[in-house]
Amino acid sequence: MSRLDSAISRLMTLRVCLDWATAAIALRPGPVMEFGLGNGRSYDHLRAHLPGRDIHVFDRRIDAHPDCIPPADRMWLGDFRQTARAAVRRFAGQAALIHGDVGSGDDAASQALSAELAPYWAALLQDDGLLVSDQPIGAAEFALLPLPGGEAGRYFLLRRNRR
Repeated sequence: MSRLDSAISRLMTLRVCLDWATAAIALRPGPVMEFGLGNGRSYDHLRAHLPGRDIHVFDRRIDAHPDCIPPADRMWLGDFRQTARAAVRRFAGQAALIHGDVGSGDDAASQALSAELAPYWAALLQDDGLLVSDQPIGAAEFALLPLPGGEAGRYFLLRRNRR
C-alpha cells in the first residue's frame, strides 16, 4: 500500500470512528477532549458534529490552520502528561469523549506515550465514556469496541468501564 493510500485509509477510519462516537454521545453531557491538535482537522470535525459543545484541546504547541484553533480558554499547551494531570484535577469523571491522536511516527514512542496517558484518560472519562485512539490501549479500565467501519488496526474505539 502506498503512503498516500495508507493516509487515506487512516483518515477514513478516523472519520467513521469520530462520526459514530459523536452520535453516541450527542445527548450525553460532558466536555469532549482532543489530545493532539495537529493541523486541526479532527478538532474541526468534532466542532462541526457537536456544535456548542465544550471541546478542550491538548498539544505541545499550536500548528493548526488558523480556522481550526480552539479558543484560548480551551487550549491546553504543554507536555501531555502535565496538562492531562491538570485536566484530571478539573474534569475527573466528566468527559463524554476523548480523541487521543498522539502518534508521532515512532511506533514505540507513540505506544509508550499512549500507555502513560491511558490512566489520565480513564480518570477524565465518565462511566461508559468513549475513547477514540490512534494507538492500542490495553488498560483494564477500557473495553475495546468493534470498529463501526474502516480498516482494523488504524484506530481503536474503547468504552470506559463503570467504576
